[in-house]
Amino acid sequence: MKLRSGKKYKIKPKPPPLKFYNNQNMTGFSDVAIQSVRDYWNRRPCNIRHSTAEIGTKEYFDQVEARKYLVEPHIPAFAEFEKWRGKKVLEIGCGIGTDTINFARAGALVTAVDLSSESLKLARTRAEVFDLTDRIEFYEVNAEKLSDYVPSQKYDLVYSFGVVHHSPHPEKIIEQVRKNYAQTGSTLKLMVYYRYSWKVFWMLLQEKGRFWKLDEIIAKHSEAQTGCPVTYSYTKNTVKNLIGKDFEIKENYVEHIFPYRIPEYVKYEYVREWYWRMLPESVFRKLEKKIGWHLCVTAKAK
Repeated sequence: MKLRSGKKYKIKPKPPPLKFYNNQNMTGFSDVAIQSVRDYWNRRPCNIRHSTAEIGTKEYFDQVEARKYLVEPHIPAFAEFEKWRGKKVLEIGCGIGTDTINFARAGALVTAVDLSSESLKLARTRAEVFDLTDRIEFYEVNAEKLSDYVPSQKYDLVYSFGVVHHSPHPEKIIEQVRKNYAQTGSTLKLMVYYRYSWKVFWMLLQEKGRFWKLDEIIAKHSEAQTGCPVTYSYTKNTVKNLIGKDFEIKENYVEHIFPYRIPEYVKYEYVREWYWRMLPESVFRKLEKKIGWHLCVTAKAK
């Protein structure tokens, strides 16, 4: 470039914009052994401490459900339990069976799978306690190889809430669904963790802003028990790559900020952090829709 004075100036190129790299396109977790994931969830099945009652009793399961839906109240609206009455539902990653039981209660025929034998023990006990064993089939499987264990058939709904992002190869699970369990018109409901969330920002604060280790940090802090072997995170755009072209996304939205102080929460007391207490509830709800931890996707098989 030359100005009128005759002096020459060099125009420096603009630096590239900063990015949060989307780890589903990376290989950071692809070499993790599935056994380490199984061991992690066997040591502490998800939500197992949601009650102080004797584990395996009706009181215990009722309290687990009440606490789960108190903390994550968006789940029933996302799952739409009543909608699937008389329909076939495949749940990938049933855990100790909270959503499983509610699908069955609503009248669905449920095939529930999980990697964790300890989680499935409780889920099976739960079905017995509520006399729903005739409506649920349980399988202990690695969902990346689902068709090796679960007979191929077409389901009205494939549901997976907070699960596939803990598998070393989430795309293999979706491929299994597309090939073996979804037909034209089948619904896929999937919750994965949202990369641009308040929780990820909080994790970075705990780790002194080491964003270059973001994937490792997210895995470390993603669950109540630290050190999860695999935790991928997604954006509204990159989750489309995971789901693939054989599904048409109908809804794609963000929910859920955990607002409670941990010291009180572990004692079953619900005290919000001071900065969340300052906000009107309407403002808090709007923030959940922008920077929530749960990316909730509903898609239809083409």
